[in-house]
Amino acid sequence: MTTDTVDKLTSLRAALGDIEITDTPPAYLEDPRGRFQGQALGLVRPRSTEDVAQVVRAAAANRVPVVPYGGGTGLVGGQVSWDGPPPLIISLERMSGIRSVLTDEALLIAEAGAVLKSVQEAAAAAGLLFPLSLASEGSARIGGLLATNAGGVNVLRYGNARDMCLGLEAVMPDGSIWNGLKRLRKDNTGYDLRNLLIGSEGTLGIITAATLRLFPQPASHATAMLIVDSPKAALSLLSAARAHVGEQVSAFELIAGQGLEFLRETLPDVRLPFDAIPPWCVLIDLGLAARQDGQAALETLFTMGQENGWVTGGVIAVSEAQRQSLWSVREHIPQGNCRIGAIASHDVSLPLSAVPDFIEDARAELTGTSDLRINCFGHLGDGNLHFNLFPAKGRDRKDYDHQRHVLIRTVHDLVHAYGGSISAEHGIGRLKTSDLERYSDPTKLAAMRAIKHALDPHSIMNPGAVIRH
Repeated sequence: MTTDTVDKLTSLRAALGDIEITDTPPAYLEDPRGRFQGQALGLVRPRSTEDVAQVVRAAAANRVPVVPYGGGTGLVGGQVSWDGPPPLIISLERMSGIRSVLTDEALLIAEAGAVLKSVQEAAAAAGLLFPLSLASEGSARIGGLLATNAGGVNVLRYGNARDMCLGLEAVMPDGSIWNGLKRLRKDNTGYDLRNLLIGSEGTLGIITAATLRLFPQPASHATAMLIVDSPKAALSLLSAARAHVGEQVSAFELIAGQGLEFLRETLPDVRLPFDAIPPWCVLIDLGLAARQDGQAALETLFTMGQENGWVTGGVIAVSEAQRQSLWSVREHIPQGNCRIGAIASHDVSLPLSAVPDFIEDARAELTGTSDLRINCFGHLGDGNLHFNLFPAKGRDRKDYDHQRHVLIRTVHDLVHAYGGSISAEHGIGRLKTSDLERYSDPTKLAAMRAIKHALDPHSIMNPGAVIRH
């Protein structure tokens, strides 16, 4: 450590008293994809909002940057700082309580460190549903999910994390506490600070608690994995499904055959529903009210799809075990990807009608210049694709390091040309700051910088994330 760093650490310890600053375990400095290695001045694990405020006040007084840390599941480097002055990492893991469940209001108040799975279980115990669901729900925490405005598989029906939050409690960059845990559906009292903090990735404040919306639990589910000829056919099937059963469509996932091939190659214990792997399939999940016949709805949709040439086969689950088996296929695709080792991963969104043409154009352009494999999958219902590039069989992703940035630029340029977004649900973090500058409207960027400077004039809140230094 430099003399200045030692002096700041000494000052922080004196200011924090009983709040301990410890050495930082390696797990807090690692990126889940293994591409980045972080640095830290130290780690604090506060037990209360007042503790967080005290830490931030001390950091502001000593001009020490802070990085909020949730479950560490972020994929764009928002929780890993690898340049600039070493930051103080503030982990919310000890603030994991469910403060209250208000069944009559269909609300739940959770601290930022509460693991998503625990929130889901608390809602279920009250006979209700917290519908945010994603692969990392056993470790991702509510504060981080809101800070990145996470999506997941149920956005089609319930929206992003933003849509499930009514109020926030947060510590601002000067260490003041915003007590915004309101339980109101309507509140037009000026600027919406809640929605400003949601999606800001810890650059404007640290979320410490949230008022979350709960929903009625579906009386039953109906699930099918249907073989489709192309993404265009999948899109037609989605339109038919929504016309036929309306808002009961909870999830509509597009899955490329390449993803199933990866599962067969790396995770043979995951049972695939088809012997011959199709080029494309969709996973449809219906959440139904009492006395609705999901099996009949899916059978009708299957017949309609066949008659129109969209569907060539498939499986409709007839038990909860079969339903879970189909979902297991979808949920293991990211793990299969990890075992293959991606050259580059893209979390993008597009206007729904542009999805088929984008996939075709991107595939043609990329495979015309490199011998790679493409695994395209994602939440077709909301236009969010995970368009990931992998080495050819028998090669390693390191063989493509010299091409990586060109490949990423090719995908993102196409996304932009089609009116899409280069970040759908993972955020900007530190990985995509230059992309944000390249593709965003200049007026939007100027407004973002002005907001950042106004709220965090000394740029101590997760510096380098979202907006570059």
